[in-house]
Amino acid sequence: MTGKIAGALLLASSLLSAPALADGLYDNVNGMTLDEDGQLIRFTGILIDQDGKVTKLLDRRDKRPRELDWREDGEGKTMMPGFIDAHGHVMELGFQQLTLDLSQTNSLEEAQAAIAAYARKYPERRWIVGSGWNQEKWGLGRFPTAAELDAVVPDRPVWLARVDGHAGWANSAAIAEAGVTAQTKAPDGGRIEMVGGKPGGVFVDKATALIEQFVPVPRPAERDLALAEAQKVLLSHGVTGTADMGITIEDWQAYRRAGDAGWLNVHVAAYARGVDQMVLIAGQKPTPWLYDDKLKLVGLKLYLDGALGSRGAWLKKPYSDAPGQTGLPMLESAELRNLMSRAAMDGFQTAVHAIGDAANAEVIGAVEELSETYKGDRRWRIEHAQIVDPADLPRLGRHGIISSMQPTHETSDRIMAEARLGPDRLEGAYAWRTILNDGGKLAFGSDFPVESPDPFAGFAAAISRTGPDGQPFGGWRPQDAVSRTQALAAFTIGAAYAEFGENQIGSLTPGHRADFILIDRDLMLASPAEIRGTRLLETWVNGKPAYRSAP
Repeated sequence: MTGKIAGALLLASSLLSAPALADGLYDNVNGMTLDEDGQLIRFTGILIDQDGKVTKLLDRRDKRPRELDWREDGEGKTMMPGFIDAHGHVMELGFQQLTLDLSQTNSLEEAQAAIAAYARKYPERRWIVGSGWNQEKWGLGRFPTAAELDAVVPDRPVWLARVDGHAGWANSAAIAEAGVTAQTKAPDGGRIEMVGGKPGGVFVDKATALIEQFVPVPRPAERDLALAEAQKVLLSHGVTGTADMGITIEDWQAYRRAGDAGWLNVHVAAYARGVDQMVLIAGQKPTPWLYDDKLKLVGLKLYLDGALGSRGAWLKKPYSDAPGQTGLPMLESAELRNLMSRAAMDGFQTAVHAIGDAANAEVIGAVEELSETYKGDRRWRIEHAQIVDPADLPRLGRHGIISSMQPTHETSDRIMAEARLGPDRLEGAYAWRTILNDGGKLAFGSDFPVESPDPFAGFAAAISRTGPDGQPFGGWRPQDAVSRTQALAAFTIGAAYAEFGENQIGSLTPGHRADFILIDRDLMLASPAEIRGTRLLETWVNGKPAYRSAP
C-alpha cells in the first residue's frame, strides 16, 4: 500500500477530537427532526447513549442530567438529522477525486485543455481515464468525436465517461485497442455514434462495454482509497447515509475491509449490479445490517433505459429534437419481470432505473403484475422517474412504489428536457408534488457524482424549482415544488424507509442512530438562496463526530 493510500485510510479511521462512546448530551441547539409520521419536532438538547443511539430529546423546560460522561455546547446552532442520499454511486464519487474530472469544464476547448494537461501530468499511465463531460453544458449541439480527443492525446487510449454515466468518449487509440470497427454491431440496448461511416468516438449505454472491458481494473488498494475519498466528500456535505446503486463484489469487499478496520463512517445500503452480483455478495437473502448499522446489501439494481442527455431514455414517442429516436430499452418486457421476480422470491428489494415515460410505464406495469404473486412489504423502487406520462402518475401511488428522485436533476436538465420532449410532454416531468398528492412515496438524493452530493442544493431545488442562479423566476413548473417539511422527509425518513432502514436511521427520535449535522441556519426559515449558502459545521455518525469544519 502506498504512503498516500495508507495516509488516507489512517485519516478516515481516526476519531476527531471528541468523546469516546459513552452517555452524553449535546445541548443548546436549535434542533429539528421528523417523527415516523413526518411531523416536525423541535428540541434544544439530545441525549446519546454509549451505543451511539438517541435516548431522549430535550426541550428548554427539561432538566439536564448531572451524571454524564461528556457534554457538548451547540451555541444555539441548528441541529438536524444527517442527510441520506437515496441514490448515489460511492466508488464512482471516490474515483472522480482520483482521476480526470471534466465536470467543471464549460466548453469543448476547456475540456481538451484539461485532458492535455492531465496527460502531461501522468505520462506513465497507459490509459487516460476520467468522467464528467457534458456536451449540453458545453453548448456543443452534438457529441464530441474521437478526432477531437486525438488532437490532444494521440499516443495512448483515452476513455471518458459522460456526466450521467450513460455514455463514454473514446479516442482512436482506445477504439483500436478494443477492436471496434465500422463493422462492429452495437449490443442490444446500446448505440455506437457514427461519423463518416466509422465509429465516431461516443458509445451509448450498453455499447460502452465494448471499450470498458479493455480499461485497466482498479486494484483493491485503489478501491480502498476511492472509498476513503468518497466518505470525506459525503461527510463534508452533511451526508451520513446513502443508497449505493449498482455495486459489485469488489465494491462490497472494499466496504468489508473498511468495516473490519473500523473506518467505515457512512451508512451504506447497497444494491447489487445484476442478479449474479447479488447472489455472489449476499447468497439467498439480503444481509443483515453490519458494523453498527453501517452496511447492508438490500437488493438489486436494474437498468431499463438510459439518460435524456444521450437520448437513451426510452420514450413513448420520438424525441422532439431527434425525430427518428425513441431511446434504448435495455431489457425486454419478459426479461425485466424475470429479473425482478428472481430478486423478490428471495426477499431482495428491486430498484429499477427508469427515466423516459415508456420505461416508467413498463416498470409500473411489472410491479402491478408481480404484486399479485409477491405479497407483503416489498417497497418496489423506481430510480429517477423523471418523465412519467400523466396518465401513469396515479399508478405510482399503488403497491407502495417509491419514486427515488433527484431534485437537482430538474434544475440541471430543464432546458435540455424542453428540447428533448417539447412542451406537450412536460406535465409529468420531475412531478414531485403530484406524486405525493396521488399517494406515492418520495425519496430524494443527488445521483452523485452525476450531480454534486450537496443536499442543501437539492433541498433548495425541491422547494423552489429554481437553479443556483434563481432562474427561472417563480420556478420551473412550480406546481410540483414540495414544502420544506416534505423535502426534509424525502431526504431523511423517506430515504431511510426506501432502503428498509427507518428503524435505524433518518430520524433523531429515541432508538435511532445519532446521525446529525450542525449548521449555521434554519432550513425551515431560510430562503432558497440562503439554503444553498448553508455552512456545515459538524457531522456526527452513530454518536461520534465524523467531520468538523475549519474554524
